[in-house]
Amino acid sequence: MIMKRPILIHPDPRLKKVCTPVADLSDDLRQLSDDMLETMYHAPGIGLAAPQVGVLDRLIVLDCVKEDGAKPRPLVMFNPEIVAASDDQSVYEEGCLSIPDQYAEVTRPAEVEVSWLDRDGNSQKEVFRDLWATCVQHEIDHLDGKLFIDYLKPLRRQLITRKMQKLKRERTRT
Repeated sequence: MIMKRPILIHPDPRLKKVCTPVADLSDDLRQLSDDMLETMYHAPGIGLAAPQVGVLDRLIVLDCVKEDGAKPRPLVMFNPEIVAASDDQSVYEEGCLSIPDQYAEVTRPAEVEVSWLDRDGNSQKEVFRDLWATCVQHEIDHLDGKLFIDYLKPLRRQLITRKMQKLKRERTRT
């Protein structure tokens, strides 16, 4: 399987932009969501936001099922919004397909309630916890131009950014 869409690597100005809400679901947007799922699974990752493939629409895809043999649970979320968050916090070591091979612990609410439009334009609402909660918050952050490294201390963030700049230079040379 070939990767449907190239994933942008930080620093890229498109990763820092606030995305536009999706007004109505077109076949093009549904195709984009399918492409994004294929890209995410191929990467491999557990979440992907539209700006990571250069599209500045409020669209994320995720699937945090990691157990071998477990049935995948791909979610497509247009205009996802956190409507409630727990006071309890959890810490996960996060990574990002736009910041390859870099990981850091990020503290976020342990549980969030999210509302969104599904692929068919139906309103959905669900409470996510554990890895799902972390992932959905991470992806929604992308729609607001925020990366997981923005939660880190400036020195650590600069170090990771320099590594990404070097990686991008190396990839351009090959």
